[in-house]
Order: sequence, then structure tokens, then C-alpha cells
Amino acid sequence: MIETFLSQLAKIKKYSEHTVLSYRNDLTQFETYLAVTYEVHDVLAANHLMVRSWVVSMSKEEITPRSINRKLSALNSFYKYAQKHGHLEKNPMKKVVAPKVGKRLPSYVMEDEIPVIMRATDMKADTYDQWRDKTILFLFYTTGMRRSELIQLKVEDINFSRKEIRVVGKGKKERILPMPPDSLRFLQEYLDVRKQHFAEIVIEGSFLLLSDKGKQLDPRSVYSIVNKYLKLAPSAEKKSPHVLRHSFATHLLNNGADINAIKELLGHANLGATQVYTHNSIERLKEIYQKFHPKA
Repeated sequence: MIETFLSQLAKIKKYSEHTVLSYRNDLTQFETYLAVTYEVHDVLAANHLMVRSWVVSMSKEEITPRSINRKLSALNSFYKYAQKHGHLEKNPMKKVVAPKVGKRLPSYVMEDEIPVIMRATDMKADTYDQWRDKTILFLFYTTGMRRSELIQLKVEDINFSRKEIRVVGKGKKERILPMPPDSLRFLQEYLDVRKQHFAEIVIEGSFLLLSDKGKQLDPRSVYSIVNKYLKLAPSAEKKSPHVLRHSFATHLLNNGADINAIKELLGHANLGATQVYTHNSIERLKEIYQKFHPKA
């Protein structure tokens, strides 16, 4: 049943491999908990008390409310699917209350730290690795794209004549992002280095960003590259690719960009997801006020 559910997430709802894997992990964890704790080997046989017990056990393991809620959301989606297709009479999640989650503002890099990070990639010789790493950081910060979107980028997605780049986001939705002349010049230089490096190496498809051996980059490799350079930014509480996406949005907002335009650039389905960045801007204004206003 779980495999059928996961299959429809990928084929019908067009969820990414990463998202489907998260669902699989969450459902498998609950399945294991049922087997170990209650000797129940069918997720469909669980009741709301078992789910509540799982929530309590996760809390004792100090799993964050946000992570617990994500797992409960996956479980709820599975039960809704089972109920819709006649495999379940009642959804046990109806009687489960999710733990409260405190508001967490997105972590981002201060504007004056961005040049420091970019310069760090120039400290080595002009190798393909160095150019690729810089391109990864550059694209994250100048477009605000997601890690999954960056990994899937292909050379033909860059339209030099129209000064834009095509991105395929969640649910296979496409969006077109503007690329200023300086950005295009940088990408052209990267492509020249890429072409020279792989002159005698067979590469995998036409993916824009490749490993040394010409293979498509995996999510973990991209995370490691970004993490290494974000250690140079003390202001960033986290050191993940998403921090550069947050930085892109926060810096745009701080410099007067319209929030609806930022929503479109980020590929958000609704404005609510984008409005979290307004809190960052408000907090920044408070800091400036406290620091510089004579009456503060």
C-alpha cells in the first residue's frame, strides 16, 4: 500500500525524488515504531492512540516540533489516500493534535558577507572545480533557485539572447528568471572552462553542473560545496544551500523589491510562503533603530 501511495506522489503529483524519499522515510519510521512497540505490522491497522504514542516518543528523543509535524503530515496524506481508495474506514489522524511550532525566521547571509564568500572561490587556481563551485554559489544567490532546481539545470536552459534562464520547480512547474549581462558573461566563462575540462571526457547528458568525472551532481555534493563556503559568513546560523535562497529574497526585500515579484522569482505557489521574509526585514529595521536612533 505504501509503495502504491509513493508511486502516485511521483507519477501523478509530480513530487521530486527528494520529497518522495522524505515521505518514504517518515512512513517507514512509523511502520517500524508500530512493529517494535505494538507488534502491529500493518500501518493501516494503527489507531490514533498509537500515533499519539509515536509523537510522544519522538518528543522524548528531542526531535523538533517542526520535524514531527512534517512526519505527521506525511502520515495524514497516506491515510487520506488509503481512505479515498477504500482501504481505510476512518483516518486516525483526525484525533491527533500536532505539536505547536514556534515561529522561526529564515537564516540568511548579510549583504556585506556575499563578496567575501565569492572571493574565497578565487583563492585557488582556475580549475574546473573552482569555477563550478563559484557558479553554484553564484546561481543560488543571483536567482534564489532551490537545490533540486539547480541540480536539474541544463546548458540549453540558459538563453543568452533573451538574457534569461529556465528553471523547472516543484510539480514540474517552469519559470523564467532574468539574467543580467554580468551574470551571462560569468556563465559564458564557466561554460568555456567546462568545455575545455571535458574535452576528452564523456559527460552525462547536458547538465550544467557536473562532477569531475562528468556525472550529474547529487544533492549531498551541492550541500557540501555550499556548506564549505558559508562557514565564512558568521551571520548565517545555518550553512545550507537554502540559506542563499533566503539571502536572495531578504536582500531583494531590504532593497525595496515588491513582495509579489519576489514570490514569482522564488516560484512560491502562494504569497504566504514569501511573507516570512518580511519578518526578517522588520527584525533588521529594529536592529538598525536600536543601534543608531538617539532615543533608542
